[in-house]
Amino acid sequence: MSGPVRSATHLVLIPSFNPGPVVFETVREARRHWAPVWIVVDGSTDGTPDRLEAMAREDRDLRVLAVPRNRGKGAAVLHGIKAAAGEGYTHVLTMDSDGQHPAACIPQFMARSMAQPEAMILGAPVFDASAPTIRLRGRRIANWWENLETLWAGIGDSLFGFRVYPIADLIAVMRGSGWMRRFDFDPEVAVRLVWRGVRPVNVPAPCRYLQPHEGGISHFRYWRDNVLLVSMHIRLVFGFLARLPWLLFRRARE
Repeated sequence: MSGPVRSATHLVLIPSFNPGPVVFETVREARRHWAPVWIVVDGSTDGTPDRLEAMAREDRDLRVLAVPRNRGKGAAVLHGIKAAAGEGYTHVLTMDSDGQHPAACIPQFMARSMAQPEAMILGAPVFDASAPTIRLRGRRIANWWENLETLWAGIGDSLFGFRVYPIADLIAVMRGSGWMRRFDFDPEVAVRLVWRGVRPVNVPAPCRYLQPHEGGISHFRYWRDNVLLVSMHIRLVFGFLARLPWLLFRRARE
């Protein structure tokens, strides 16, 4: 079997907070398909950081960036992409550490990004029977709002975090806002990148929800995170209304 694809421009970034042992298989699978792979340990207290550091010492294409205090997924991604930009990387594929995202799709997504470097490559999740019904219903509502806020620019799924971003654009939109640091990262950053003119390209990717006996751990808190998402969409709707003339003008020119 051939080894992982190696790149000097595109890297895999995995934010990780108390994922349990499943993170080690996630990292191994990502490394099997790509080099380099970076992990941002976002204040984990579950014992995984030490073993991840040990894995990195044995693998020159694996790097661990440790953040001492948990600040959220978006903050972890921002920490990682700043470091990546400083070393000359131009694009980053983000994937979760909890085993939901398909590492086998990394080369395909990276190839699409290399062919269309100005775009963001968004995973369009293909769910199996493990997906909770209540989460699927919530996704449909969130996706409708995202499409409204971007005038149906083509964001297929607002919450699926398996994506390739142009790093310069991602840093620009995150530095321009104090939001997008926690669970609101994936949906809000997609909208703001569309507003910036970054075109979304949707690529199907399988998604599975691991059950507790399989090592699945979810940090989603139904009331807390839904309140966060509602407040985010209120904020985005006001931003959308302020940009509506420009968005209509840009749409008319397409």
